[in-house]
Amino acid sequence: MKKLLSRLLFFSLLLAVLALGTAAWWALTPHRGTGQEVVQLEIKPGYGLRSIAAELQRTTGLSALGFEILSLLTGSSTRLRAGVYEVHMQDSPWRILDKMVKGESRLESVVIVEGWTFLQMRAAIEKHPGIRSELKGLPLPEWWQALALPMAHPEGAFFPDTYLFAPGTSDRRVYQMAYEAMQKELNRAWEQRMPGLPLRSPYEALILASIVEKETGMEADRRKIAGVFINRLNIGMRLQTDPTVIYGLGEKFDGNLRRRDLEADTPYNTYTRAGLPPTPIALPGRAALQAALNPDPTPALYFVARGDGSSQFSVTLGEHNRAVAKYQLGK
Repeated sequence: MKKLLSRLLFFSLLLAVLALGTAAWWALTPHRGTGQEVVQLEIKPGYGLRSIAAELQRTTGLSALGFEILSLLTGSSTRLRAGVYEVHMQDSPWRILDKMVKGESRLESVVIVEGWTFLQMRAAIEKHPGIRSELKGLPLPEWWQALALPMAHPEGAFFPDTYLFAPGTSDRRVYQMAYEAMQKELNRAWEQRMPGLPLRSPYEALILASIVEKETGMEADRRKIAGVFINRLNIGMRLQTDPTVIYGLGEKFDGNLRRRDLEADTPYNTYTRAGLPPTPIALPGRAALQAALNPDPTPALYFVARGDGSSQFSVTLGEHNRAVAKYQLGK
């Protein structure tokens, strides 16, 4: 009886070793699947292990049962992440499982440029082939209402940056990422602001930063330009900045800013109205936010573009008029 039990135990152990060896060989051996060099495997949010294994078998030809067993044996069954994965012919089941656990999915990207308006951002997102549309084509009021973001106006609400996401991510999610990034950057800049600024809220800082963003042609001038606007706000002088006028003109602007445009009153005409415009005029980047809240101390009240990207700063109107004659009028 003892010999029989010993033999049974031996064969059981032998079978277990063979099973483990076979499983290990299967897990570590590159599969050949469909014969394609690379296939795209999409694992959607909410998929469980069985659904993942079934999608893997449908896409790659790899055994769904084998993948389920491998996931359970390694304790990975609840750690598989959604995404779009590139599966190569030389990938073993173990390598595919490892990709899903680490979330090594193929990512798309969209670039939001500093100084863009939110309409330019929206156009870039709507034409991106890797973004799934939920809001495309909605009229502007409905689009903004659908996003349900806690700001009255979309301009300046989104942070310009490069955003990475899985293919098929919704446009709503991309907007949310950009909004959350702007709130984070704005709050950080506000907490680190220079004391004594004539800005009553982070939103006013955002408005000023958007003007600084549009007025800056050279990085070295950014904080000094912000300093000029702060000086003007401190003494109640009108900002008199062309980008706000252009923003107020909207589609009427044909690329040529005329005297009549500077004299036509709109909420964004800082030649006819004192203080900041009612909303930002663009999407300011990190440097513009920092400049608006930490401007360079300067006595200057004026600046004019030299034509090479830099600006000429002046303390008095007489100095400024001479700079305008030299750099703008060619005298």
